[in-house]
Amino acid sequence: MTSLTTTDLLSQTRTDAVHDLLSIGFGPASLAIAVAIYDILEQRALTGSTSFTPKVRFLERQSAFGWHAGMLLPGTKMQISFIKDLATMRNPKSRFTFLNYLKEHNRLAQFANLDTFLPFRVEFEDYLKWSACHFSDLVEYSQDVTSVKPLKLDGSQKFNCLEVTSKDVSTGATSVQHARNIVIAIGGRPSIPSVFPRGHERIIHSSRYNLHISSVLPNKDKAYSIAVIGAGQSAAEVFNDLQSRYPNSKNLLLMRDTALRPSDDSPFVNEVFNPEVVDEFYSTAPDVRSAQLKGNKATNYSVVRLGLLEQIYEDQYQQRMQNPDPDTWHHRILPSREVVEVTDLPQNKRLNLTVKNFSSQACKAKETYSVDAVILATGYVRDVHNEMLKECQAINGSRDGAWISERDYKVKLDRDFVEDDVQIYLQGCNEQTHGLSDTLLSILATRGGEIVDSVFGGAILEADTRDLVNASSSDMSGPLGPLWKLSPNAKEDASSKRKRAASSAAESAKA
Repeated sequence: MTSLTTTDLLSQTRTDAVHDLLSIGFGPASLAIAVAIYDILEQRALTGSTSFTPKVRFLERQSAFGWHAGMLLPGTKMQISFIKDLATMRNPKSRFTFLNYLKEHNRLAQFANLDTFLPFRVEFEDYLKWSACHFSDLVEYSQDVTSVKPLKLDGSQKFNCLEVTSKDVSTGATSVQHARNIVIAIGGRPSIPSVFPRGHERIIHSSRYNLHISSVLPNKDKAYSIAVIGAGQSAAEVFNDLQSRYPNSKNLLLMRDTALRPSDDSPFVNEVFNPEVVDEFYSTAPDVRSAQLKGNKATNYSVVRLGLLEQIYEDQYQQRMQNPDPDTWHHRILPSREVVEVTDLPQNKRLNLTVKNFSSQACKAKETYSVDAVILATGYVRDVHNEMLKECQAINGSRDGAWISERDYKVKLDRDFVEDDVQIYLQGCNEQTHGLSDTLLSILATRGGEIVDSVFGGAILEADTRDLVNASSSDMSGPLGPLWKLSPNAKEDASSKRKRAASSAAESAKA
């Protein structure tokens, strides 16, 4: 059988409709949800099962789909296997696997000849764009969501809907949409150390590096002075890229740590990113979770892939061969340093960085460096949902006002005030409860399926029940087999629902 198109299964709904699911943000996390919805609808259609047509919409602030455009540097590769794409770990037969993307683009055999699990980053972004274009009818781009608030529709005593207000970033026009379930998957905001002024044109966060560095430093042959702040993969990639982008520049890599450290991607440690580990992590006590996060920090935070780290070391060694005095080198790494003051020099378009040296020899001496630009590879803060949900505190089920995600990523709501079928799901900000993989690509496919199960599992069961009534059968295995399972409690809930539905269907058939 041939695959059905997305428009065969998912059609655009009116903006004034109450959506079954509205996702805020259309990056990889929301795209994985769209793929999971398509996969389940396609399988039902191809097996002749009763269909259901979910009303789904996605809102995205960018004008078009994009993924880490600021760090799509020449030659950079993915840090995880292509198998951890949008679908393979959940459904290897999906049309939205990375391997099918390669097949569709006539590169499958050639990619196999590379003998690698790590695609070029620019290729993986193209794969994501290719997948996203299949759902373009369901996405409104250039929409900056400004608020979410609960509503009471049709005279309901409880809140039975969520109102999402967004602003068109190009026109300023405001629009309002409604949904029973919303997913907030907007990623993190750049973490800017307080010492650095906000909005300065010569201070660029790494997330915008590849997009803005050429406008700030337009002459590729000029002997610019550039400082990179950070000790992780992004800092190392930017520091390495500057050497070829501006061959005459003098670059500093400033870090608080005593050295660049390698990431641990060994197989046993890498199991921390397995989908089933989320169950184990979520069920442990908070203090145990914190200890595990700290113990596994070397897999993701302030670490560098070994190949790049060795390349940078070789470059440093070649400079040492030419001149033993590091002060004369064009590309210097300065460990045990912290920027404590930034002075703007508008007359010559430069910045003065006052840096504290924590090495034992310097005894906390201060140094000053004058630079043309600063690149901050200082990570992200994942708390944007707090501001977005401030008008929903009336239905927050947490007494302290924090938004606490349950195992299936929906937040705890106060059911005394809000109906059971209204849910808010959080993506990419649950590291403390769901583990290190929450902010990464590692479990996209599985997590997307889990959320689709949580949102639409009831509708799928009802459709299966109608099939059973029509067939006068009590077999509730269904064409999909078991739905995507969550925790043991959720498995029991799903099993009991199936048994009740089967019993009801059998009684109806006898009648």
